[in-house]
Amino acid sequence: MSLKIRALKNVASSWAGLAVNIVVGFFLSPFVLHRLGDDAYGLWMLMFSLTGYYGLFDFGIRSSLIRYVSQFRATNDREQLSRLINTSFVAYSCVGLALMIPTVIVSFYVDRIFHIPAGFEHDAKLLFLILGIAFALNFPLGISGGILEGLQSFYILNWTNIISTLVRAVLIIASLHYGLGLVTLTLITVILPLTAGVVRSVIAQRIMRISFGWRYVNRQSFREVAHYGAVTFMILVAARLRFKTDAVIIGGFLSAAAITFFSIAGRLVDYSTEVVNSLAQIFTPMSSEFHSTGDHAALRRVFILGNRACALTMFPISVALIILGKSVITVWVGSRYVSSYNVLLILLIPSTLYYAQATSTRILFGMSRHRVLAIVALIEGVANVTLSIALVRPLGIVGDAIGTAIPLLCTSVFFLPRHLCRQLDVPLGKFLREAYLLPGLLCIPLALTLMVMQRLLYAQNYWQLFLHVAVGGLVYGAGVLWLLLREPMGADLREKMAGFLQ
Repeated sequence: MSLKIRALKNVASSWAGLAVNIVVGFFLSPFVLHRLGDDAYGLWMLMFSLTGYYGLFDFGIRSSLIRYVSQFRATNDREQLSRLINTSFVAYSCVGLALMIPTVIVSFYVDRIFHIPAGFEHDAKLLFLILGIAFALNFPLGISGGILEGLQSFYILNWTNIISTLVRAVLIIASLHYGLGLVTLTLITVILPLTAGVVRSVIAQRIMRISFGWRYVNRQSFREVAHYGAVTFMILVAARLRFKTDAVIIGGFLSAAAITFFSIAGRLVDYSTEVVNSLAQIFTPMSSEFHSTGDHAALRRVFILGNRACALTMFPISVALIILGKSVITVWVGSRYVSSYNVLLILLIPSTLYYAQATSTRILFGMSRHRVLAIVALIEGVANVTLSIALVRPLGIVGDAIGTAIPLLCTSVFFLPRHLCRQLDVPLGKFLREAYLLPGLLCIPLALTLMVMQRLLYAQNYWQLFLHVAVGGLVYGAGVLWLLLREPMGADLREKMAGFLQ
């Protein structure tokens, strides 16, 4: 399979999976929110945020799997591949078992640490216990995901996620319709991903035919995984401090209901960035392959064109949310939550600048040169927590959002573009011009179209919102089509169309 076909196949399946996630989340979130209420929904988000810290105990093993599976497959070294996978599986199993103990202990005291709404103390304990055990089990099962990403078989991951998401949505709607509570909702939420992990493990084994046994578990493989993963672990810690501490800080200093208002804006930003991440994830194994074979010219092309693709995806979404944000929130969850728009703006702008460079971070992982990125991200994460705690009391959830936005903005503007340009020996001006000039210009007619439509017909329901997005999408799509026709691939397309018409 050619590189272009493989990339298109992976991106198409990623966006299909993301479309399902966004549609399900967009329509399911208000349904769950209104059925549970602000307090219960805020508690649910808080428990997921707390147990989400278990992801730190990955210790970078998954990223090591992606990196080295791609490398060993490129060099056809099956012995090293078996050692890598067996050693990673044993390490993951040990981590999962070790996490069971603190999960049980903390579950007894979680209601004393945070502002749990009255009457939900028992549910909070049970939710933490269920989620903690599920996250612990997901460590050994998650090894299959890293293998499939290293093989650049993202479409398998995506289709299993699509099926899991759809089944989970149906079960959640049914459980809430029949009046079942938080505990049932949580069980449904964790069981489906675990089942998908089992299915992916079977598929990965059929593809790779990896030999398992204690003789493949060795210290050398563990040292390789640990050396690469140590830097990735710093980035995982930083990512938690950057994006996943808000609910914990708000729950500790304000209330569970305040988490609900913050999470509405945060969810919209997450949906936007997930679109870009689903595109950029293909560049880690691709960069690893090019770096292993010494094809630096291809790395530079991936750097510029990959970030241009990220910008072409992220910029229009951000423009639409800035102009239509209040309408989106009102139509989505109701007018009483429209105050979340301020938080949305504060989080969206730095996130746009950062995720428009999503390919850059993936290239650093693929080249195994992400140590400096890890240090900067960790400093940013600490600054995020410090500023958020300092500002949350006087300014509320807006202060927490400002504390998140300022460090992320500094990383996006002052560090990331310069660092990658030095690593790949690309002039900064050339990179900014070729990656971002045209995507930025293409957003101008989109912004003007949406502003005119909002002035003529303010979107107050789904149909009006869909009309605005459809018209804006046509305007932006025409610009993107013009851009694609200027590329070499577009020239080939024009020749084929001319031949067909003749």
